[in-house]
Parts: sequence; C-alpha cells; structure tokens
Amino acid sequence: MDQPTVIRPALPADLPQLLALYRHLDPSDETPSLDLAAQRLVELQTYRGSVVLIGLIENSVVASCTLVVIPNLTRAGRPYGLIENVVTDTAFRGRGYGKQILQAAVAAAWQADCYKVMLLTGSKKPSTLAFYASAGFEQNKTGFQIRRLPPRIEAGD
Repeated sequence: MDQPTVIRPALPADLPQLLALYRHLDPSDETPSLDLAAQRLVELQTYRGSVVLIGLIENSVVASCTLVVIPNLTRAGRPYGLIENVVTDTAFRGRGYGKQILQAAVAAAWQADCYKVMLLTGSKKPSTLAFYASAGFEQNKTGFQIRRLPPRIEAGD
C-alpha cells in the first residue's frame, strides 16, 4: 500500500462519496437519492454489529464493504455475518485496500460473536476469486439465488 488507510464506519456525511464509489461496482446501477441512502444506512445500523465500512486515503473514500450481522437460532444462538458490496476504486485496485477492508469486516464480525462470515460473488474472473481466497475466504459451499434485478455485467463479458 502506498498510503495509510483509515477504516471506519460510514457516516451520513460520507454518502456522496460512497455512492460515487459504488459506480465502480456497476456504472449502470441506479443510484438512490441521498435521503434514501441515509435512511438505509440508519436501517442497517439497527442490526447489532452491522456496518458499512469505508477505507479512506486523505479523506477520499477508496474502498468499502457492508457487513450484515444476522441473528440465528442455531450454533448456540450465535449470529453469522454476510459481506456484500465489496468495492475498491479502480484507480486504487491491486494495492491491498480491498483486503484491508475485508479484514476489518471479518474482525467486526468476530467482535459481534459471529460463528462464520460469508460472501458471494457473481464474478468468474480468476483474479477476483484469487483476491477473495487471498483475503482468507474459501470457496466451499454452493450458492443459490432468486433475483429481481439482473446480475452485474463484468468488464470483459
């Protein structure tokens, strides 16, 4: 990494930069209004341990991921974590910022007493799969989903 990164929970004031960062996930995705985004951030924070983490370099949001901590009735009532919306600004990829934000999310999940942390990716790119493996995730389950919106189209598809 060329510069130190501050990782912290997103605040309402971060939403304009965070929403702009999400364009790096899918430029064609519809962006919510700031009011709706602020409402969703508050809703997410009502789940104990859940957080949208942001990575900052000189006050610019360059990476983010969302951790949702889900209450559970198995595993002695211990919750589990689900990581979504992992993104690094394309100009900052390959420098360790994505891995740093994932490590912070996993640490937050362990702090919330999760017994496991999961994430899904629609990517089939070897580099993306290698990235998640290098961050400590193993590809060992089969995922199924039903969608209301089409999946993102990867660059190069």
